Amino acid sequence: MSIPLGTLQQDPVSGLQYRIRQSAAAHPARCLVLLHGVGSNEAHMPALADGMSDDTLVVTVRGPLVLGPGQFAWFRVAFTANGPRIVAEEAEHSRFALIALVQQLQAAHGIATDKTVVAGFSQGGIMSASVALSAPLAVAGFGLLCGRILPELQPHIASKAQLVALQAFVAHGELDTKLPVDWAHKSHALLDELGVPHTLQLYPVDHTISAPMHADFLHWLASLT
Repeated sequence: MSIPLGTLQQDPVSGLQYRIRQSAAAHPARCLVLLHGVGSNEAHMPALADGMSDDTLVVTVRGPLVLGPGQFAWFRVAFTANGPRIVAEEAEHSRFALIALVQQLQAAHGIATDKTVVAGFSQGGIMSASVALSAPLAVAGFGLLCGRILPELQPHIASKAQLVALQAFVAHGELDTKLPVDWAHKSHALLDELGVPHTLQLYPVDHTISAPMHADFLHWLASLT
């Protein structure tokens, strides 16, 4: 059973709303920021941290775009015959806001950048990659679960010298009907090109986080400490 989340809070700098998992220690040693997919919300993410130690500050963030009751997103996207088409300005706004929030959380709780990881599912994974690849000095690594790396991010990716210390976990369903597994292979190739150490794991599932994917994610997280 997932540990319950705290009340919804709003960061005054980024404007983003978030919740902290109630089991966080008074003085956490590390931070895991979790980002939901399109049409979901922050309450659907804490289970991804189940199995982590209590000295981890687990923060689940709500996307700034309201799609409907309990449904949020980081940017609007349309799935076309030529692939996903995004509203790039919204993705950029969310990227900057998330970087600001991560820095605010680190300052407020005294957590070092090399003890901070950002991860997410689908569109949340997209934003995790966007934050880490554009601001690698702010985090130790990122988890890209059933997502992709936006081509629109290319002009904002940090230098290879800054990316060298970053770690990444890329996981994808081989049967994904929302974002085909080819996106995982593209992410793998780009991270190789950028010199970002990473793990690529594929699973015989659709667009979802399976139990083996969850277990491998936790194993990867543990390897960073």
